[in-house]
Amino acid sequence: MSTEQQTLGEQLADTVPMVKTLGLEFLETTAERAVLRLPDRPGFHNHVGGPHAGAMFTLAESASGAIVLAAFGDQLGRAVPLAVRAEIGYRKLAMGPVTATATLGRPAAEVVAELDSGARPEFPVAVVLTRTDGAVTGEMTVVWTLRPHS
Repeated sequence: MSTEQQTLGEQLADTVPMVKTLGLEFLETTAERAVLRLPDRPGFHNHVGGPHAGAMFTLAESASGAIVLAAFGDQLGRAVPLAVRAEIGYRKLAMGPVTATATLGRPAAEVVAELDSGARPEFPVAVVLTRTDGAVTGEMTVVWTLRPHS
């Protein structure tokens, strides 16, 4: 993991305490893709022994936030990223560690151009949740905005 990735993970853990509480691991954070892992801990389990849906939601939402910061961190002086809405679908039983892989749904340059025009852009981030065997356990879409500072 590069120093830049550690800095982004540390930044998220410092500004979003739930990231630290869950012990989320930052495996990759670039403007093209963010990959985070939720460790398998009994305190995070649900009634069937897998990770609780709330922990999986937080993992996915955090992965979406990581890619947003990686892609738009240079815009923080003029806009704040905010999640507008999120939808998650749980597909298969998750057991063990779960990995979330997030990708931007619009080119970053297009979003910045919209911000430059004076608009408040919205853009989706798609997140896929997988088990260690590669099976997809869930999918989430988070719609984000860059709200210009007043």
